[in-house]
Amino acid sequence: MKPPIYLDHAATSWPKPPEVMQAMQHAMVEAAANPGRGSHHMAVQASRVLFDTRKILSRLFQIRNPNDLIFTYNTTEALNLAIKGLLREGDSVVATMIEHNSVRRPLEYLKRVLGIQVEYIPVNKYGELDMIRMKAAISRRPRLVVCSHSSNLLGSILPIAEIGELARRFNAVFLVDAAQSAGCLDIDVSAMNIDLLAFPGHKGLLGPQGTGGLYISPAIELEPLLHGGTGSQSEEKEQPLVRPDRYEAGTPNTIGIAGLKAGVEQVLARTPKRIYQHEWGLVQQMMDGIHGIPGLQLLGPEAGQPRTGITSFISAKVDASELAFRLDREYGIAVRAGMHCTPLAHEAAETLRTGAVRASVGVDTTAAEVDAFIEAVKEICGRA
Repeated sequence: MKPPIYLDHAATSWPKPPEVMQAMQHAMVEAAANPGRGSHHMAVQASRVLFDTRKILSRLFQIRNPNDLIFTYNTTEALNLAIKGLLREGDSVVATMIEHNSVRRPLEYLKRVLGIQVEYIPVNKYGELDMIRMKAAISRRPRLVVCSHSSNLLGSILPIAEIGELARRFNAVFLVDAAQSAGCLDIDVSAMNIDLLAFPGHKGLLGPQGTGGLYISPAIELEPLLHGGTGSQSEEKEQPLVRPDRYEAGTPNTIGIAGLKAGVEQVLARTPKRIYQHEWGLVQQMMDGIHGIPGLQLLGPEAGQPRTGITSFISAKVDASELAFRLDREYGIAVRAGMHCTPLAHEAAETLRTGAVRASVGVDTTAAEVDAFIEAVKEICGRA
């Protein structure tokens, strides 16, 4: 069977580098014991997998102490740990209209149960943030400022360093959702004044599903999301205070984390800068190819502007879900249609009623695959 043309990297990257699969197989054989729960050889090897992966991720994000980096099973868990572990009754939060439901739903939950106040700063149809409103909101000294580095619908890139400087000036904690930026945009938690950084392992970092993490500034203490065994201070009835144990109760995904380390090594070898340039060029090719198709409307930043590897669009002739279905069944092209778990961004783009088709490229997507996608969209829309 011919392999698909995979254009759903914003959801999860595929195929994984061979090195990722090899690292996972090696860990399954050599380091499949429970890390931190024994002094025998395999348990020590498992602990080394975790620490080595913390170190390489710290290098990628410019984190000083690897123990400030907590492993989670995905970005959603990391964001829930950050948001629920920080906020208390009566706190106020500033977020944006491009937030994923992994940010919005925890905020709305705490709004209901704790009475926190949440302000969502608008973006325009191109995904550009209203910085005047953002500055005014942060000047009112919220407890937390949270925003996505890049929209998973529009591909727009927010000015994280500028927002981080504002948050620091007004003593707000700054949480960044790097679900669409980790691996393709340079991130320096110190230079950008990032206090909390949530990221996936399975997207731009090229690791397997079931991996992710949260950087927690040493100046911040969160309440753990989970309580339980850590292999340390087992005689104590309370969760240990030492990091990373405080936030990593239970058996970790050691084999997946081994794969994540191999994925990050590939990212560092290619460099986020070169990965971004490759993906940006493909998106420009894609936008240029489908621009002008009758009834088709592109979303997000205009051609030539900065954006991550996402092209979203709607067609007046073909329903988004039907178009995605036909791309898959008739052409073997994988894209995603619908709400993309970001209804506020769809509201800003005026596509809340229709949803949209999202095609997202990755590190190994080729120009020929993008050409095949363009021709398929033209044929489907032309026959409508």
